[in-house]
Amino acid sequence: MVTDEQIPPGGTKVADDAPWEAWRPDEAARLLAGLTVPWCVAAGWALDLFRGEQTREHGDLEIAVPAPDFGVVRDALAGYEMETIGAGRAWPLDSPAFDVMHQTWVRDPAAGVYRLDIFREPQRDGAWVCRRDETITLPYRRIIRRTPGGIPYLAPEIVLLFKAKHAAEPKNQADFAGTLPRLEPGAVGWLRWALRRVHPGHAWLAALGEPDAAGPDAAGPGAAGPGAAGPGAAGPRAAPS
Repeated sequence: MVTDEQIPPGGTKVADDAPWEAWRPDEAARLLAGLTVPWCVAAGWALDLFRGEQTREHGDLEIAVPAPDFGVVRDALAGYEMETIGAGRAWPLDSPAFDVMHQTWVRDPAAGVYRLDIFREPQRDGAWVCRRDETITLPYRRIIRRTPGGIPYLAPEIVLLFKAKHAAEPKNQADFAGTLPRLEPGAVGWLRWALRRVHPGHAWLAALGEPDAAGPDAAGPGAAGPGAAGPGAAGPRAAPS
């Protein structure tokens, strides 16, 4: 988490009504087709891809990409403008803020609107690292699912772990309630394990139930969780790493 002392000087305030006309996941997938880096749709859209239908309106579209591979995505979107975003402010990509904040907004200069929010995620030894707790790490083949049409998306249990920080927001509570019944037992166990680690005593833990003595919580995330097939998925597929 970025502290006030870590926020770089300068930048411009991001308006509450910043103009967004986000791409849909299939549009982003077409633009990024052929990339060999392990990118995926994240946040609310990822949950809808998992469920196989759009369940609510989405004000933006977020994708996740390993921070070291950001340049590959930037080059694929060379016709668009990009800004570093964080703490309610925006900076140029070449600002020191780039190394502090993890978000990059993609702006369509012709239309004057934002199309995409890129999360630059930590990576270690070729594996995904959780921003909330960097001791949690998994290979990309375990965290990236694909729709029948081939759109990559983040495993729903990981999406819910990130949403848990802002569980009081109605959209996040609705996403949790709508996704939980469709999770495989291994995914539920991983989410329970991770929530206890990242957000001890979280309100969602009650809905996740108690683990079996020899269940996924006991085995740890390497034995269950991200990578299990679910609605809207064609089963786990290995992502490039």
